[in-house]
Amino acid sequence: MNWDWEKLRQNQQNFENKREGGGPNMPIPPQMDELLKKFKDFKLPGIFLVVIVLLVLFFGSSTFFTIKTEEVGVIQRFGKYTRVVQPGLNFKLPSGIEKVTKVKVKRIYKEEFGLQSDSTSSNYRAVSESSSQGSSLMLTGDLNVAVVPWIVQYKISNPSDYLFKVKDVRAILRDMSEATMRTVVGDRSINEVISKREEIALAAKDMLQKEMDSAESGIKIVNLEMKKTNVPGPVQSSFNEVNQAIQEKEQTIYKAREEYNKAVPLARGEAKRVIKDAEGYAIDRVNRAQGDATKFLAVYKAYALAKDVTKKRLYLESMLEIFPNLGPKYIIDSEQKNLLPFLNMGTGSSAALQNSFLKKSE
Repeated sequence: MNWDWEKLRQNQQNFENKREGGGPNMPIPPQMDELLKKFKDFKLPGIFLVVIVLLVLFFGSSTFFTIKTEEVGVIQRFGKYTRVVQPGLNFKLPSGIEKVTKVKVKRIYKEEFGLQSDSTSSNYRAVSESSSQGSSLMLTGDLNVAVVPWIVQYKISNPSDYLFKVKDVRAILRDMSEATMRTVVGDRSINEVISKREEIALAAKDMLQKEMDSAESGIKIVNLEMKKTNVPGPVQSSFNEVNQAIQEKEQTIYKAREEYNKAVPLARGEAKRVIKDAEGYAIDRVNRAQGDATKFLAVYKAYALAKDVTKKRLYLESMLEIFPNLGPKYIIDSEQKNLLPFLNMGTGSSAALQNSFLKKSE
């Protein structure tokens, strides 16, 4: 029921004035008396109940809260970290005493380096072209420049460290990741950076995790993936020419080694054969010389025992070797003196035989 209090007071004042002017015994109108009675008995309905309901709603909303399955709640009491609550319905002291911060510990976050992402199609950070080129240009161990894009995937492993130990975890992660990748790439050649991306990514991941643990960032590196690595565009053609020259050099060296592997075993085999032949010939000559010496010594011993017999035997053996090579043979008595032999002096064999007999006759 809505009351017009100003109008009611004005009517009451007018009634009092009329009563004073009309005399003390002037009666009060019945409608006005009823209105005054209702006014005195009027009370605001349910004010206490409304206050209680409001207090219950306030304390209920500020003390009971729900944590989703992929989250945990970090509780602070007067700004100081006290505990971590797990998913489900939880209780805390009212606002102003305790505060809860929800952290998504099962979500995989991603940071890109040297890549351009469309911020409208994903929740990840879009890297500008200038920052992309700045973070991806790296100097290799053989003093070449390479464009090295990569992606770091991580999640929150320690919510309290993530919230309170480091002021800007994301900035620390990006700086540490870039420094780590430059260190790993700087220890390898340009060919290794291009061809051994998985090996480099694994080494960079381990090193980055150690750096983030030492900083107490509360982050766990889930994966580090290197994208296609190449050289900057202005030097791409020169780099291709160098690679082609290196490939031709390696191909030539390979062919030379192949020829070497073919020729050297053949030469070694031939050398071993010649050496074996020489050794066999030497052994044969030595054995023959030793046999001749043994034979000569045996003959000498026999000669020493019977010189005349040995001399005659040697003479006869020599004649057996000479006579088959001679022509006609003439036998003349050495004691005959008056007979003049007619010999065919035209042949060399007869002249030689005659000379031999003349010498013997003398």
